[in-house]
Amino acid sequence: MSTFQIHTIDSAPEQSRPVLRQLQQNFGLIPNIAGAMAESPVLIGGFIGIFQKVHSGTFTEAQIQTLLLTNAVTNACSWAVAFHTALALKEGLSSADVEAIRDGRAPADKKHAALSTLTKTAIEKRGHLSDHEVNQFIEAGFRKDQVLEVLTVLAASAITNYTGNITKPALEAPFQEHAWTAPVPSH
Repeated sequence: MSTFQIHTIDSAPEQSRPVLRQLQQNFGLIPNIAGAMAESPVLIGGFIGIFQKVHSGTFTEAQIQTLLLTNAVTNACSWAVAFHTALALKEGLSSADVEAIRDGRAPADKKHAALSTLTKTAIEKRGHLSDHEVNQFIEAGFRKDQVLEVLTVLAASAITNYTGNITKPALEAPFQEHAWTAPVPSH
């Protein structure tokens, strides 16, 4: 159980409140993970800045959700997996592709598979991608600048995933049907 408070607009530090208001406007609710982030105005301020950049880049919303869901699974953040499962389905990813990502596999769609594979590999190899791995992404129809744009999504994910893993916020009712638990590693 977490010892971190899930802030509301009223309970959050003054500098965190504008971000919470913006998130409420965007989602119709303040995600619990954002309520936890609000404890640190520096963290939530940095998150919203990068969040805006992610959603104004060159990737479609479905591609962004592919990246965010893959990152959540790779970082084993249960809250973010459930949240991004709901958003991925809303953005039109097939349920089969969503399940593949949740199971740690690449989706069937070629471009989504390239996104998922590159971001998972970048996390697992701490950014040390080989030329071959980068070229596979480009051969799937992406550009060099988009290889680097994936890093922006990774940064946003790291903030969310690590916050979720540290603060352990409760999963909101709309996302409970997508609850996920990280598989226990076998040795």
